[in-house]
Amino acid sequence: MGMLDPLKGFGVTLSTMFKKVATEEYPEVKKVTAPRYHGRHQLNRHPDGLEKCVGCELCAWACPADAIFVEGGDNTDEERYSPGERYGKDYQINYLRCIGCGLCIEACPTRSLTMTNEFELADDDRRRLIYTKEQLLAPLLPGMEAPPHPMRLGENEQDYYVHGPELARRAGVPEGRIVETGTEEAGR
Repeated sequence: MGMLDPLKGFGVTLSTMFKKVATEEYPEVKKVTAPRYHGRHQLNRHPDGLEKCVGCELCAWACPADAIFVEGGDNTDEERYSPGERYGKDYQINYLRCIGCGLCIEACPTRSLTMTNEFELADDDRRRLIYTKEQLLAPLLPGMEAPPHPMRLGENEQDYYVHGPELARRAGVPEGRIVETGTEEAGR
């Protein structure tokens, strides 16, 4: 050990001591995230209000942290929650386990699950960090009807998933309402 080593260490301290300090004003001033930031999950809806989730559980299988639980239920003519035969009856995401990787988003065949820019997920109660389907569902926008209700955009699920945006435009749903809530795209 050389005699000048302690002075070299103090040199690092002295060089940073007089630099301007960058202060974040969080939480008073919220930081704007990147448009494709992976934040809180959201279960999207079709333009008539039916849920896009068909309860296939692919998101749960793709999750490396085992943070997603899905239980599918069967739609009936009296109670229809999604255009398909099934819907996500019980849906939970455990944010104590979620690593925000987005593999669940890639696995979703109906683009039901997306991630929003919401990043404030910390809490001091573990039970509040397990989000249920009611917390994850996108809000009802003007022109949407809360499920259960019959299909309004066509006679079968093919009409929803293939011709959905075109049928919504013909039904008079505004252009911005056709897209999944929480995405950057418009009028797909």
